[in-house]
Amino acid sequence: MSSPSSSAASASLPGDPPGGRRALAVWGIGVAVYFVAVIFRTSLGVAGLDAADRFHVGASALSTFSILQLLVYAGMQIPVGLLVDRLGTKKVLAIGAVLFTAGQLGFALSPSYGTALAARALLGCGDAMTFISVLRLGTRWFPARRGPLIAQFAALAGMAGNLVSTLVLARLLHGVGWTAAFAGSALAGVVVLVLLLFLKDHPEGHEPEPLPHQGATYVRRQIAASWREPGTRLGLWVHFTTQFPAMVFLLLWGMPFLVEAQGLTRATAGELLTLVVLSNMAVGLVYGQIVARHHTARLPLALGTVAATAVMWAVTLAYPGGRAPMWLLVVLCVVLGACGPASMIGFDFARPANPPERQGTASGITNMGGFVASMTTLFAIGVLLDGTGDDYTVAFSVVFVLQALGVSQILRLRKRVARRERERLVASRVETVHVPV
Repeated sequence: MSSPSSSAASASLPGDPPGGRRALAVWGIGVAVYFVAVIFRTSLGVAGLDAADRFHVGASALSTFSILQLLVYAGMQIPVGLLVDRLGTKKVLAIGAVLFTAGQLGFALSPSYGTALAARALLGCGDAMTFISVLRLGTRWFPARRGPLIAQFAALAGMAGNLVSTLVLARLLHGVGWTAAFAGSALAGVVVLVLLLFLKDHPEGHEPEPLPHQGATYVRRQIAASWREPGTRLGLWVHFTTQFPAMVFLLLWGMPFLVEAQGLTRATAGELLTLVVLSNMAVGLVYGQIVARHHTARLPLALGTVAATAVMWAVTLAYPGGRAPMWLLVVLCVVLGACGPASMIGFDFARPANPPERQGTASGITNMGGFVASMTTLFAIGVLLDGTGDDYTVAFSVVFVLQALGVSQILRLRKRVARRERERLVASRVETVHVPV
């Protein structure tokens, strides 16, 4: 058995980008755009109760804000993946920054529920263009062996954006008011648009092969070829199963659950939301290092996170009296923090299964998983809360249904992926043995 270091070295190809300080600087610009996008995406998570009062809506209508935003986000993933493969990172990130900045500003100024919905949809469209672009930027600037760690660092930046929402934007909201807080935060979008002037898609000497202009035929082939790879489908289901419990908690329903069902103050609930984010950042660093060194740890980490999340939700929701003690809520939030890093493992199945010219498309397919699950759960919780008179135990039980669906698909696909990876490994060894001298 080879050592981790030798395994990592063998994963580096002669044509790999060199990485280095310049790569970090360029990649950092892309990460900054994603950071701001996540601030805007999660801003509703700390403003859910305020939005309900401002627009005079109930739980179902409130959940529609996040559902529509995620619906647009998920629906855009494959088109964005194709755009990134076709246009490059810089152009797609610029378009995304314009859209999510306009959406955040529109949300600040919206006089009615309908216009606020339109603003969140615009924000979701711009947000959808960021993460896939940042992943592709990483593959263009860093060696392949750094892929898992670079992806986790990108997700870490997203969690830092979430942290800004829970700590800074929440205080601004209650200090200067709705319009000033959301309009002021939109200025961050203008800043990253300026930074994008200095971004470059790839280092010198590593220009991608020009893609053929085949219109709809080319699009269908890209999607079909990516989907045929079992690694892409497994990546989607890993992302689907792991991401949504924390996403739903942070994006909308965590604050109402902690305040209305658990009887906490908004300040204490905000601290627990912050704990989820901090746990995510810490676990992300650990998971990235483990996956980079031990390829076989991917599925155990993903399935272990799903199991731990299910157990903690079951214990919390079934606690006698309906109100869990603070220590249990703390443990729940720490475990939820592992959901984001576990979802990144999905990309570690899709990435090696697809050639460079399909990385954007394959990543887009994978990234749909968690957001489809989140959208479904957000909607189901809102409907169940309205239908049961705000019974959070019943509403949050939908988490177990989606987890069971996802785990069944992961178990179905894992052997196909393992077989395909062995075939690729054998093929690469044969090519190495037959190198002409």
